[in-house]
Amino acid sequence: MLYDLCSKHDIPHRNTKKWIVAQTDEQWASCLRLHAHAQALGDAPTRFITAEEAARREPAVKADVGIVESESTGIVDSHALMTYLHGDFENRGGDCAFKTRVTDVEYIPGEGYKITTVSDEDGSVTSITAETLINSAGHGACAINNLILPVERHRTPFYAKGTYFSYGASNPRTSVLVYPVTIPGQGSLGTHLTLDMGGRIRFGPDLEWVDDPNDLKPSPVRLKEALSAILAYMPGVDPTAISLDYCGIRPKLSRGGGVGIGAGFQDFIIQEEQGFPGFVNLLGIESPGLTSSLAIGEMVDQILYQ
Repeated sequence: MLYDLCSKHDIPHRNTKKWIVAQTDEQWASCLRLHAHAQALGDAPTRFITAEEAARREPAVKADVGIVESESTGIVDSHALMTYLHGDFENRGGDCAFKTRVTDVEYIPGEGYKITTVSDEDGSVTSITAETLINSAGHGACAINNLILPVERHRTPFYAKGTYFSYGASNPRTSVLVYPVTIPGQGSLGTHLTLDMGGRIRFGPDLEWVDDPNDLKPSPVRLKEALSAILAYMPGVDPTAISLDYCGIRPKLSRGGGVGIGAGFQDFIIQEEQGFPGFVNLLGIESPGLTSSLAIGEMVDQILYQ
């Protein structure tokens, strides 16, 4: 859906493909599970890359045991995408209230949800009542959830800080994204290699649990710890050309889980809450939520109206 939208409206994007690389038998077992899961989904095509093909296409990438390729993976200009979605929403009659915080939500049976907000610009307080309420508040989603649902259904947010690192050297290069395979029970996809629309390499994010979603200051300590992870699959990089870039925070619903198969895995939560008609919760929507946003929107529409 996103490829179609970007093509139709000239939003910069590129199908780069993604390699998930394994250096050990344990990592390869995780690759095989990932491949089997993707094949079962049907819409996430993956395939195995032979050593000969890997050496021909991406000689700088090291994968001692094997590679699984995601053929549909790509990159998008996120700011251009958000600008388009904002404009399209308003063109269809939507209103956006920026710099406005939700301070209370009251469920009124038979009427809907009374939403009280305060403006961060002038302190004015406003209330509206809506028949439906979609909680897509990102890092604030658990707080909104807890304003509405009873105490036994409250959720605690966890914040996974990730630092990105820029790469200033011209070599080695890749044309694909490169991800170290994840092991079940880990809370991160690992310090991977990604590309921007100009083809520049960036490594990250790593994983650091923090208590404040506004803790976005990069730490030099993270660079030293990330180097070993990067060199494991790109041994030819120049460590002196890797530097701190920026940080982001992923919203998590558990600490230490979030990636892998089995106990501890926490997927997106997209559901209408029982006993609260018209209230759809979107919780734990971390970075893949951007590229799957159109599909998430379609799913919410189906929940509410179909």
